[in-house]
Amino acid sequence: MTALAGIVSLDGRETPPAGALARMTQALAHRGPGGGIHEEPGIGLAWRHRRVASSPEIVAANEDNHIIAACAGFLVNHAELRNALLGRGHQLRSDNPAESLTHLWEESRELSWETLRGQFACAVWDRRLRLAMLARDRFGMAPLYWSRHDSWLLFASEIKALFASGLVRAEVDRRGVDHIFTFMGLPAARTCFQNVQALPPGHYLVARAGTVQVARYWDLDFPDRGQEEAPGPEHHAADRLEELLQQAVARRLPADDSAASYISGGIDCSTLAALAGKVRQRPLPTYTVRIADVRLDESERALRVGQACGIAPIVESFDAARVIASFPRLIRAIESPTPDASCVTLMLLAERVRADGRPIVLTGDGADDLFAGYPWFKTDRLLRMLDVIPGLPFGQALRRLVVRLTAPHIRAGQILRTQRLIGGHNAWLDLYGLISMNRSRFYSQGMRDSLAGHLAYEDLSLNLERLGRWHPLNRALYFGLKTHVPGLLLQGKGERIGMHSGVELRFPYLDEDVVEFSTRLPPSWKLRRWRDKFLLRRVAERYLPADIAWRPKRDFTAALDSLYRQPTVRWVEELLSEESLRRAGYFDPAAVQLWRQQYGKLPRIGSRRFSVELGLSAVVATQLWHHLHIDAGLADVPT
Repeated sequence: MTALAGIVSLDGRETPPAGALARMTQALAHRGPGGGIHEEPGIGLAWRHRRVASSPEIVAANEDNHIIAACAGFLVNHAELRNALLGRGHQLRSDNPAESLTHLWEESRELSWETLRGQFACAVWDRRLRLAMLARDRFGMAPLYWSRHDSWLLFASEIKALFASGLVRAEVDRRGVDHIFTFMGLPAARTCFQNVQALPPGHYLVARAGTVQVARYWDLDFPDRGQEEAPGPEHHAADRLEELLQQAVARRLPADDSAASYISGGIDCSTLAALAGKVRQRPLPTYTVRIADVRLDESERALRVGQACGIAPIVESFDAARVIASFPRLIRAIESPTPDASCVTLMLLAERVRADGRPIVLTGDGADDLFAGYPWFKTDRLLRMLDVIPGLPFGQALRRLVVRLTAPHIRAGQILRTQRLIGGHNAWLDLYGLISMNRSRFYSQGMRDSLAGHLAYEDLSLNLERLGRWHPLNRALYFGLKTHVPGLLLQGKGERIGMHSGVELRFPYLDEDVVEFSTRLPPSWKLRRWRDKFLLRRVAERYLPADIAWRPKRDFTAALDSLYRQPTVRWVEELLSEESLRRAGYFDPAAVQLWRQQYGKLPRIGSRRFSVELGLSAVVATQLWHHLHIDAGLADVPT
């Protein structure tokens, strides 16, 4: 539960502008009452924290104070790193991970970031070299943004702190908005603001002598197709996965009783909750959501899971009115639009957890992305099976037919161009295609002109040479772990909404050892015939009722229909008025009005309705984001 902010003089000599750091740290006040500011010629560093009793400080210096480091988040392997440093003769005064970073820097003048494991955003300043370095964890669990203004480099855990400095202006990057209508999130360096970039996951930044360079220190990898490793008999493989998950949970549980776990009617969170109880030798407090819609409510299944684990989950109830009323707070928190209403309910659930005095929560995010839990992996497998006859690609023809029927305005050339940019067709395109159809449905001519033919896929940094050698399922897993996980999952549903609510979310499925084990598995251990998450389900059945362990995947969601079905709340109507739509400039008012009318007439089941639902939700979210961050004249939104 920490945050960083800083200002670096690119000539290495100037002191940060007066008051800038104080304003930046004030903008991060919701991340905790504790913190501090350090200023000297060349750098200013600020931090916020809401410390658990067992957590260390986040800033430290080496013995002669010529190196200072800060580490927001936590390192799961800090004890091993610290012991290794002591073994090599270093004198450490505390158990602070930041102090270990200063000594690691001393050894090589270049940190080997791949040796760090956990959930972190770090900064290191070397006074003698006049050099600053930033780094972010492998999957982007801890956020870190930066901007360059004249001779200054600014960085922070949230974008609002950059604006609070007074040196960075809030201006729209329309290509960033286009990412929302492509990936439903922001997975790469681009944000929705000009001159503001995210440091991508698995990357570091070096600022020195007037230059700023960003480089990758780690990327996900899979074995070549056919070289995957079957880890012995099935029960041995399940034993190993269970062992790794239990270790990942133990690494993320604090020494005190300040942690809780989310739980659902599925296996991801529920398995973690059961493992946490095993580690603690007593049940961990658990929380679940009740949606006031029988089609979406999973609370009864969650209660059944809780009974099996000896847990009585705490249930937080939501209805559409509460979700809509809280939507502006969500957009302020994540600083970008999102078409996913479940982000709101997860933010409100985090607030309930914090109100109960539990600032750390284990969450099951990442399990579907590692073990092929999403339905489009099955769809892709089926369509690829139709392509087995050489020269008769029936699967590809069926995909083209679906696009032609649901979105006749999408050109085949654009689809082929997208596939080239990501190394061929990918299972995720079957989902991302549904949101991308809305680019043609809703964009104004001005929005199209501003993009100048640019595709969001051009902003991704993918290892296409390696990717082409993998099994198609592993290619899809890689792509989702590079787009969905850092984009929608971690920004819209993860750290940002947790910290906004005063809760630190921790992600055992994204533990480095769990990830490494899963990437080596043969695809059939993840998706076996039509059974997703096969090996994970083998572990889950050891703790959960069989019908829960093997029930089909069901996405957690919450309906946002009432955001755009007429009539709706006043501020939404104002955001979707012709005046506000033209003022923001992203969308064609006639198209928005047409599809609001058509939406209720579409069949309740089908890809077209789902696509339009995503699109209208994204339109409302984008208009709201523009109002909250760019132009407060679009609507009278309650504060």
